[in-house]
Amino acid sequence: MFNNQTILVTGGTGSWGHELVRQLLKYDPKEIRIFSRNESVQFSMKQEFDNDPKLHFLIGDIKEKDTLIEACTGVDYVFHLAALKHVPVCEDQPIEALKTNVIGTQNVVDAAIQCKVRRVVYISTDKASSPSNFYGLTKTMGERLIIHANTLDIDTRFVCVRGGNVLGTNGSVIHVFKKQIEEKGKVGITDINMTRFFLTIEDAIKLVFKATFESIGGEIFVMKMPTCKITDLASVLIEASGKENVGMEILGVRPGEKIHELLFSEYESINTISYNDEYYVILPSIHINGLKEHYAQYQPVNLLNYNSSKGLMSKDEIKEMLQKGGFI
Repeated sequence: MFNNQTILVTGGTGSWGHELVRQLLKYDPKEIRIFSRNESVQFSMKQEFDNDPKLHFLIGDIKEKDTLIEACTGVDYVFHLAALKHVPVCEDQPIEALKTNVIGTQNVVDAAIQCKVRRVVYISTDKASSPSNFYGLTKTMGERLIIHANTLDIDTRFVCVRGGNVLGTNGSVIHVFKKQIEEKGKVGITDINMTRFFLTIEDAIKLVFKATFESIGGEIFVMKMPTCKITDLASVLIEASGKENVGMEILGVRPGEKIHELLFSEYESINTISYNDEYYVILPSIHINGLKEHYAQYQPVNLLNYNSSKGLMSKDEIKEMLQKGGFI
């Protein structure tokens, strides 16, 4: 599918971007354009990939539509990863989050349509389901803009994926906990009951490719993924560190933070189908030609919602997951 194709990755210098580019190169594309704002990170990534001639690094901001149109010219596929992602940052600077995550996403839509891109894949988050913080709200709006683009009389197709917390990415709770264990001798926990969805970076890109290869346009692809209690995760990391007398400090829930995350809500479950043993697909509430007919043979889910408090991993399973990822 990607052989001899030109691909644009917005926000491509992050953890998802690194792994996505690494896996895309296996398909022998014509060119991968990595579009981001950070010059120094681009330079480091270029060195990491041994100055691969297929990679072209573009300095730019998705808030600037003209720059995006230039980056999209001649492109076949767009993977839209660029976003402000940290909940506290988006709470403190909501206007910037709105400009980047909402207006920036619409700029990606407009640029892709103008440049006749074949397919756009939008990377969303579990925080977009029944959002409780400004980050989640902006990602929900981004999803809606992406989905709505499929109602237009155009050839470009748009699809979303929703992921949970990816193990070991920039700012990951695993790195935070390991640093706290090493430097402070205690781990800060926001709430003793907090749970989260987790997946490996490899599974995250598997989800992205699944949506790219098999979507019609207008769906949200969701991977069935493990969940864990954050205190259990901290306990496993403390035990693995070998340090004694490491405690846990309860910090309290931050503004907009949920105790449990959702990958689809009670409202969305009405339009969600069980795609196979690994994936769910959330269908839109708006009409998109041929979409519901395409999925008519699939069974609707018999879940009220998909909640991170259900099906929790044991500590042994968490340990195995961390060992597999090379984190302990």
